[in-house]
Amino acid sequence: MNLSDTAPIQDSLAASAVRLSSIHSRDLLQDTARNDALKHALAGCHFDFSRQRVDQQALAELIRFATSIDLPAKRDAMLAGARINKSENREVLHTALRRGAAGVSKSINIEVAETKRRLYACVEAIRSCRWRGYTGKPIRDVVHIGIGGSHLGPELLVNALAHLPSAQKAPNIHFVANVDAQDISRALGGLSPETTLFIVVSKSFSTLETQVNANTARSWFLERTGNLDALGQHFLGVTTNLTAASEFGFSKENLFPLWDWVGGRFSLWSAVGLPIMLKIGCEAFDQLLDGARAADEHFAQSALDQNIPVLAALLATWNTSHLGCDSLAVLSYDQRLAVLPDYLQQLEMESNGKSVDINGDPIDYRTMQVLWGGCGTNGQHAYHQLLHQGTSKFAADFILVGEGDTGHSEHHQWLLANGIAQGQAMTLGHLPANEGEQHKRVQGNHPSTTVVLNSLGPEQIGCLLAIYEHKVFCQGVLWNINSFDQWGVELGKQLALPIFAQLSGEDASTQDPATRHLIDHCLGLNRAE
Repeated sequence: MNLSDTAPIQDSLAASAVRLSSIHSRDLLQDTARNDALKHALAGCHFDFSRQRVDQQALAELIRFATSIDLPAKRDAMLAGARINKSENREVLHTALRRGAAGVSKSINIEVAETKRRLYACVEAIRSCRWRGYTGKPIRDVVHIGIGGSHLGPELLVNALAHLPSAQKAPNIHFVANVDAQDISRALGGLSPETTLFIVVSKSFSTLETQVNANTARSWFLERTGNLDALGQHFLGVTTNLTAASEFGFSKENLFPLWDWVGGRFSLWSAVGLPIMLKIGCEAFDQLLDGARAADEHFAQSALDQNIPVLAALLATWNTSHLGCDSLAVLSYDQRLAVLPDYLQQLEMESNGKSVDINGDPIDYRTMQVLWGGCGTNGQHAYHQLLHQGTSKFAADFILVGEGDTGHSEHHQWLLANGIAQGQAMTLGHLPANEGEQHKRVQGNHPSTTVVLNSLGPEQIGCLLAIYEHKVFCQGVLWNINSFDQWGVELGKQLALPIFAQLSGEDASTQDPATRHLIDHCLGLNRAE
């Protein structure tokens, strides 16, 4: 169905947006039935949408919109393995990585299970020190080389779950993504090749940044060991291109597959999650999968008006398309979740930052907001001023963790108090009692969602991230776009190839004037050195 076919519903939503513009959020919060309909719990996660700017009428209209475009049928098609990624003619089956998936082929489930068995055997060997380097010493440091979806999910979860008891006996894990040499130099500083293991993750094994960094790591290792045969004991690979990885020097038994039906930004549940497994152990990784599986089952089985990712997507689309919110601030009130905004930037903006529909036709409505964010109370002393008293329209997601460090209860109590209060201020605002204090006026009426994890455990964060994944899919359906390709990313890569050569002195006369000037300027700086 084309969105133009839903014009009557869109008109109703537009009318509700106008109607609600004259109703303050403090008045919306007086409706107990409304509030109850906007609060849901799953797998140790509490989702509170009551600070969103909807009433029961608008919420019913949004549900009717989702029904009119066959969202349930499209959800079922994705989960059953239909090729919903039209531009690449691929299935979208990351849910099959979470302890199997009903409706997909038996061969896929068998292959996933066998890969997981191999991964867990590798993890146990490294964590128990049975895996030895070329001189017989156990692995003490792991350097993970990837970028984008091959990097952000693992880094997020390694940091978020480092407090688990099972993480205390893990090797040190270092992440390298940027092609900037400073990144890999920092990671390799102080490491010994005898006790260092490299994990290279690249779906195609042709991603430029990962290739360059992997070659640098290989050279670093060989320069210090002079032992080509030792590469097999110190390099693991995760890729779909097993041939290219073998040519690099990976031994066959140290290569783990990815599949075309797993997009990079949905892949942390696969072999891409190897650093997570190494950090928290196999049992805790199973709990992570359990949390995601709970979200999958909820998404597949719950009625639309009780379905957390559906509601999240409907409200986000409402905020963007009807309330004019151009940005989404993800504010995580837990230092362990500092990478969460970065992870969600890729998940949401790379998925839904589109300007053509699934048929390739230009669209004339807003799609994905600009997602950004920060951590803890730090932002309150920086960009929160703009959020409270600026003129930009935005929405916010607050992520809190109920259970804190028992040894620092005062810290955690202040953290929770600030997270709850910031959402309250954005919702209710402040009207000064005195006419001469209008500079203290805070408008309020900014829509926000608050998620409280009971504790920061594998099951809770697994559920949270899977909910966000399903939200992304639902928003793609609501906007009639393909959430599972990223052709815009490819353009910059292609343009960089000739510029790289021109920065070595090749003829740049065919470049546009601005690009040619920058190439000449950089060449001049290098000559001066």
